[in-house]
Amino acid sequence: MIKTEALLYLVNSMTKPEKKAFMIASDNKKVSNYLKLYNLIIKESEISAESLRAKYESLYKGASFDTSVNYLYKVLLDTMLELRKEQDSYYSLFDKIMKARILFEKSLYKECFDLLHKVMNSAKEMENYYALLISSRFELEYLLSLNFPDTDEKSLLHKHFKLNETLRFTQKIHQQAALYELLRHRMIYKGNARSETQKTALNDLVVSEMSIVASSNLENLEINKLHQLFQANYLISVGDYKSALHSFYELNTLLEGNKHLWSDPPIYYVLTLEGVLDSLRSLRQYEGMTHFIEKLKKLNTPSLNFNTNVTCIIFLYEVFPFLDKGDFTACDQLLNAYAEKLIKKTQLLSLARNAELALYIALIQLGLKEPRKAQKTLSKIMVTSKGFANLPLYRTIRLVNLMIMYELREFELIKLETRTFKRDMQATGKEFKTERKILSFVNKPGLPISAVKRKVMWDKLKKDFDLIQHDVYEQQTLRLFDFTAWMESKIRKVSLAEVLGQRAV
Repeated sequence: MIKTEALLYLVNSMTKPEKKAFMIASDNKKVSNYLKLYNLIIKESEISAESLRAKYESLYKGASFDTSVNYLYKVLLDTMLELRKEQDSYYSLFDKIMKARILFEKSLYKECFDLLHKVMNSAKEMENYYALLISSRFELEYLLSLNFPDTDEKSLLHKHFKLNETLRFTQKIHQQAALYELLRHRMIYKGNARSETQKTALNDLVVSEMSIVASSNLENLEINKLHQLFQANYLISVGDYKSALHSFYELNTLLEGNKHLWSDPPIYYVLTLEGVLDSLRSLRQYEGMTHFIEKLKKLNTPSLNFNTNVTCIIFLYEVFPFLDKGDFTACDQLLNAYAEKLIKKTQLLSLARNAELALYIALIQLGLKEPRKAQKTLSKIMVTSKGFANLPLYRTIRLVNLMIMYELREFELIKLETRTFKRDMQATGKEFKTERKILSFVNKPGLPISAVKRKVMWDKLKKDFDLIQHDVYEQQTLRLFDFTAWMESKIRKVSLAEVLGQRAV
């Protein structure tokens, strides 16, 4: 059944060029069982694996469902691979390496070496050191098996030197990539640093990265790119957005000056643009965001998943200026505009992106005074999958869920959820002032009736909030959403939109 589910996902994620290529490849064949299965999936994109099996077996008696699934899965992958070889230089290089192997096996030695040399030259131009390494290694193995024809010792030593140089590049790239990947993993699953202790915990990565940079005399795009990405993401994780923005600008200039070396899809370029947008939002420089959002809109790749995740980033950074200023009507209009191209395609989003999207949709619905809708939106994250619970954003989602419960007057549920929340805080050893304030507030349902008493209550809280606003680590929570504004709206009995609007002035 797992293979069937994978097939359903594969078919439903196909782009128009992929569907066209598949139909062309299948055009001269009779309508075989695997094509019948393909047409069935195309007609009913929402069908489950169990329903697909039942329908297929009832329509086509005697046909093996599992055989058709396996064959269609293989044909689709072969078609997509063939298409990628025409579109992507990365696929093309490794395809040529495999063709060179076939030529060698068929004793077409000159043709084999000519093709390997073409691969090496292209790999150098594209700074694809993995393809360069494999093709160089194959050349030496083939020369050895032929007793080194037309190769003197000096030439052989030169080839060894070049191969060792390539190994040095790949080693440095791996070391830089490993540190950046570890940093991103900590940011995704542990969150940004919210205390001096957590900031210190990143020192091992920072020291290692500085050591690699100091000891490296190698210069290439990949090494420079990974260094800048590490620096910028580290600065974001410790709340230094101005410096992070400067690093992201430098990285963006570097990448845009070397478009011919981009991967496909351009993952690092998107990470860079998202980093710029994140820093600009944190600094409340909304006017500068439009330029980089437009750059994201111009991207188009064969990957439906990648495109959908990019669309999600575009939506979020288009909605943030309105959300931060309390313009929930404009947020709702954007939400409706993205219904078809994003909201109905959430199955294509990554786990973290899905959680982020649900959080902000729920906040918009809360601002529109639709707490039931907001609760339903978050329930998809809180009930559907245990995987979301490992994300640091999940804690913020639970916080918003408590706010929704407060709006719905579900105080018994608030008590239960608060106890669980506090247990989790003790278990992780993380406790933040903003969270404590919200937990305390939602557990006190009876606000003073007197406007004078509410003002006294708010004036007291405001002093605490002013201190929180200037705490660099508490800002890591408040940059997601100004939760203190929600408490102010409840105490002062004014709309959340009004409070956020006043603060944005």
